[in-house]
Amino acid sequence: MVLWLVFTTGACNLRCIYCGGSFEDRVVPWRVRVTGDGLANLKRMVENDPEATVIFYGGEPLLNYRFIEWFINNVRASRWGIQTNGTLYRLLPDEYWRRMDVVLLSIDGRREVTDAHRGRGVYDNVISALNHIKGLGVRHIIARMAVTKLTDIYTDVKHLLDIGFPMVHWQLDVIWDSRWDLRRWALESYLPGIDRLVEMFLRSLEKGVVLGIVPILGVLSAYLFKPYEGPPCGAGYRAVAVTTDGRVLACPIAVREDWAVLGDVYRGFRLMNIKEHLPEMCLKCEYRPYRGGRCLYAIREGLKYWGPDGVMEVDWVTRETIRRILSIGPRVRELIKGGVVKAEDVEWIKAYKSVKDAPEPVDLILIIVPRDYVHQVLEKAGGKWVKVVIVITTDFRRIRVH
Repeated sequence: MVLWLVFTTGACNLRCIYCGGSFEDRVVPWRVRVTGDGLANLKRMVENDPEATVIFYGGEPLLNYRFIEWFINNVRASRWGIQTNGTLYRLLPDEYWRRMDVVLLSIDGRREVTDAHRGRGVYDNVISALNHIKGLGVRHIIARMAVTKLTDIYTDVKHLLDIGFPMVHWQLDVIWDSRWDLRRWALESYLPGIDRLVEMFLRSLEKGVVLGIVPILGVLSAYLFKPYEGPPCGAGYRAVAVTTDGRVLACPIAVREDWAVLGDVYRGFRLMNIKEHLPEMCLKCEYRPYRGGRCLYAIREGLKYWGPDGVMEVDWVTRETIRRILSIGPRVRELIKGGVVKAEDVEWIKAYKSVKDAPEPVDLILIIVPRDYVHQVLEKAGGKWVKVVIVITTDFRRIRVH
């Protein structure tokens, strides 16, 4: 099972303060240059993965909405998603939005913070996109925040939850941007805010309500269920990025780095053994089960941009964040044991390697895989009490029945 981040373009219609906008056309082409055999091979690669998830990525992926339409119409995948700034949502017809299983909308919190980061009027455009997409029935909509020194993490996350985002995720503006006084900001603002978010999450959980704060859910899922084997994003070992010129990368932000190239859509690629790429300090870190290891990009590029002291500063903030979340772990376990909340409601992204691993009973199995894999999926469901199976595929008319 692979997460496929498919670039539709390297261009972006915004110039956010932390990324600067578009990739250079020579680095990530603004038009899809993969044609013929390359597209056919990419289609085959995705369809040979019976549990493939495809996320459209950029730049701003909606600048090339026609390619999104083509891909969904011509390639079979288990799940579809998109990471977008939301300002161009009207370009993609509603029928394709309804096909999306997950939508990540880039928004950085309150209007004043978002517009300071992304440009005047962006906040209102994203809220319009949120309301439209929710109205179409898309269930998994995640606010994706970039956190800078302008951010009040408690106030901005709470704001996004209050205005209707089901889930909120964030990443710190570190390593790839100019170095700033992260430690001081973390001590004065960020970590006290994390404490308040953790307390808010727990108080809500005690009432039987699970707040969709993704970093908290991610750490608790590793604590309660299954530790991470590598960085949670899956970079290089269970997630790949496919650029518009056909390269297959371990990390979607490592578009200039040779170490990130796993192969291409013409000759194929090979996933990483992530343990071989984690430094010794990550392998021995007491928090590794809950973070999997340092960000792959930070491992390879962090020293160049922020130096050893800066990288250790980022590590310290990450460890402190995890430590604060883990402090409620025993209490969360008690609430699950006492029936206040269900274990599966606390688990971040409930997924199973096969149908046979899912808890019984199974109400519905929706099989959307190439024809040749339908029998394999049905066999895995053997022994399960399944009420309904729906198969969506093609070309059974070509099979001769004996």
